[in-house]
Amino acid sequence: MAEQFDINNFLAKTISIGASDVHLRSGERPIIRKDGKIMKIDLPKLSEEDLTNIVSLIVPKTAKTRANSAYDLDFSYEIKGLSRFRVNLSRQLGRSALVFRNVPYVIKSPEELNLPVSIEQFASLNNGLVLITGPTGSGKSTTLASLIDFININYPKHIITIEDPIEFIFTGKKSIISQRQVEIDTPSFPDGVKYALRQDPDVILIGEIRDRETIECALKASETGHLVFATLHTNDAVQTINRIVNMFEPQDRQYIRGQLASTLRGTISQKLVNVKQGEGRRPACEILVATPTIKDFIEKDELEQVYSLVSKGSFNDMLTMNMSLHKMVLDEIITQEEALEKSDNKNELKQLLRGVFHGTKTEGKGHE
Repeated sequence: MAEQFDINNFLAKTISIGASDVHLRSGERPIIRKDGKIMKIDLPKLSEEDLTNIVSLIVPKTAKTRANSAYDLDFSYEIKGLSRFRVNLSRQLGRSALVFRNVPYVIKSPEELNLPVSIEQFASLNNGLVLITGPTGSGKSTTLASLIDFININYPKHIITIEDPIEFIFTGKKSIISQRQVEIDTPSFPDGVKYALRQDPDVILIGEIRDRETIECALKASETGHLVFATLHTNDAVQTINRIVNMFEPQDRQYIRGQLASTLRGTISQKLVNVKQGEGRRPACEILVATPTIKDFIEKDELEQVYSLVSKGSFNDMLTMNMSLHKMVLDEIITQEEALEKSDNKNELKQLLRGVFHGTKTEGKGHE
């Protein structure tokens, strides 16, 4: 008789070697992701019975019924004293599949995460909307948790988080923190935001903007004197603004541009890049600060001007992704090859690396 797969023991081993994700599928060997790379583990293939046993062990009581019928289910799992995990249960070809994302207990500071110091300016704001964007697995949740904990450590605020599922667990320091999980503590993201406004918040964290109703609630909350943080699956500031505006009907888009122009305080877009020496990854960041000029471009739908303005100067500590990648190459943190692979504008980055493009140092200083 085959030995039962010990999920807790396996997860503990993956944590010890620094894996970020674990993939378990019926009929396949366990798979992990480490430093962005997929690796198959030399263990026996998992059976459907193995997956069923794992699911019955890890799914919270509140979701047991749904686990049997849902096509997809997100929830949290914790191994006391080791780590928390964000888990997705799905089906493929009629069989079960699980993906675990490691969510450490310790919330690192922006400095410990090697984030630009300038992102701390967003934590000191009293109102407005700050968006953290990037592809799946780019560290958005980690950056967001770091900013929230920076507020928690430094300011006496009431912070409300609305998440699906809850990832990082915060302990109140100077702030008090209320964490609410969609479908357990509140029916949905829009409901969570709507009712949060009646709970005397200063800061609201929205785990993810998935639809028009959620962005409408986020904009309303930021208009009414609250600081709102949220994540979005977009690659840069221009794409982020376009995604939000295009959630609405054409006749409503100019009004939404006006709302965004008045409430947006900034965007942080990030990608994780492999470091040159040893193992590990670091974030490369694009940082947009919504200056009066940028707000004007948003309202007039002249978004192509936004990127050129950011790339022409380091005023307000703004950065393009290429400027961030370029600096990491100069500091010998990453290779030129890694920088070019991660860049969405390779020709511009090649010019930067050749020293042809001087805008980061000379042009645009003193601009708004």
